[in-house]
Amino acid sequence: MELEFVTRCLSSLTKVFADQELKDQDFNKGSALLNESYSFQVAYKSRTLVKNIKVKVNSAFHDKITVRSVGLVPSELPCYHDHDDLILKSTPGLYPDPLYPIHAKDGLIAFPEQWRSVWITVDLQGDSNPGRYTIDVSFEKENGECLGKQAFELEVIAAELPKQKLIHTEWFHTDCLATHYHVDVFSEEHWRRIGQFVQMAAKHGMNMILTPLFTPPLDTAVGGERPTVQLVDVEKSGETFHFHFEKLKRWIDLCSKQGIEYFEFSHLFTQWGAKHAPKIVGIENGEFKQFFGWETDAAGVEYRGFLQQFLPSLLEFINENALEDQCFFHVSDEPHLPQVESYENASRILQEYVKDFPVIDALSDYTFYEKGLVQTPIPSNDHIQPFLENGVENLWTYYCCAQYKKVANRFFSMPSFRNRVLGIQLYKYKISGFLHWGYNFWYAQYSKKAIDPFKNTDANHAFPSGDAFLVYPGEDGPIESIRLEVLNEALQDLRALQLLESLVGREQVLTFLEEGLDYEITFDQYPQDQEWYLLKREQMNNKIKEITLTTDLSSRKKV
Repeated sequence: MELEFVTRCLSSLTKVFADQELKDQDFNKGSALLNESYSFQVAYKSRTLVKNIKVKVNSAFHDKITVRSVGLVPSELPCYHDHDDLILKSTPGLYPDPLYPIHAKDGLIAFPEQWRSVWITVDLQGDSNPGRYTIDVSFEKENGECLGKQAFELEVIAAELPKQKLIHTEWFHTDCLATHYHVDVFSEEHWRRIGQFVQMAAKHGMNMILTPLFTPPLDTAVGGERPTVQLVDVEKSGETFHFHFEKLKRWIDLCSKQGIEYFEFSHLFTQWGAKHAPKIVGIENGEFKQFFGWETDAAGVEYRGFLQQFLPSLLEFINENALEDQCFFHVSDEPHLPQVESYENASRILQEYVKDFPVIDALSDYTFYEKGLVQTPIPSNDHIQPFLENGVENLWTYYCCAQYKKVANRFFSMPSFRNRVLGIQLYKYKISGFLHWGYNFWYAQYSKKAIDPFKNTDANHAFPSGDAFLVYPGEDGPIESIRLEVLNEALQDLRALQLLESLVGREQVLTFLEEGLDYEITFDQYPQDQEWYLLKREQMNNKIKEITLTTDLSSRKKV
């Protein structure tokens, strides 16, 4: 006879679809270091409709555990027509992604014959004692009757991840916050929302933030515009511009307080070729007006004259606030080879003033770097090989909607290990930074209109679901996604590998990573089995445990 209510314990790498049987193996134990965040899932299925289910967790970690419900959101465009075979499904439908808080009043709902899951996160915070701990999870009816239960064993290892070295930015779209929450830009309520979402970003390994000196000229239709989000106030008197940095100072103080270490100033030239100026507004003769925009020739005398006044003022602000080691500049996003001349003109103007600061841009043609037009190129992970072969130092990488064949990415339709492998790849190739364009892009493509990300997950049929954002705009603040949590696990893997390297050396770590494989791990070749990633991390933790325990015992003997 079929059971009325079934539960299964699963890893964070399983995606639980309501309309599919679970094929992944049960996962009932794992390990973590003292300062990690660790997640697993408990899936459940009922033969009948059951409402107001209470989820109860019993563990010594009771104050460190968060339980959330894995929600379903629609995807009309889960992938492009010529996708590779490394996906879970290509059909439109409901996909698991947002992690909703479970309200005590409402509880969970079990739908007839549908698998759902809860996401359980243990945030160790560095103040736990090493050892093995049991986490009991039970599902109960309103009357207290137990429907089902699972037990998970988590071992806490007496070692800590080192500080993150990777510079990591997911582009923060300040205007999307104002639009979605219906608040005025840089009103007190807007600042409050900015603080919430910056805090969430920093918590998940983002230590750099896109800083809108002027409204970022990103994903905007030519001739169109995004809402004005300009941190630098501008006044013009005759041919002289005056700049006020109070908002920028508040932004930097707020972000720094939340753990952001680096500031990437928004692009000073338009996307896809650097042919125009970004939208820049201000006051002239007591009137508010737009000084520059799509009608401005980027290489023209007028805009060059503006930059000749603005950049020295900005550098003075940077020096006064001791930000010299924290600031990065952009020219233009994603220029292509036919646009090399306009990009070169813009790059030369910028380098004239900021030559002592790193200039970073997402571009995938090696010619731009070869011509000395960008100090720190950021090629996509499917165009990175020429940069690796030429030994480019301080190399970054990125992926977006176009990187959907073979390489790592994080669309709804992709298995979660394709998201998590990134940490191993960044470690192996000594990548200095990772960039992605979509932390919270809740507009249609080209910013033509606002969208509801709970209903429209593909930027209005433009990019495969999962490309444009990692967080959802909840009523009380950001709602995380399973993709955000798995990306954070990838970054923790990276730091664990760096810890292991400090103990045994890089050569041994690289050998360990590829043990048992008959191929080399590259950006487009890696294990396609989620159990491999779970086992590899456990092996990594065991090695760290053995070495640190041996070292500790040796130190005691010497004493």
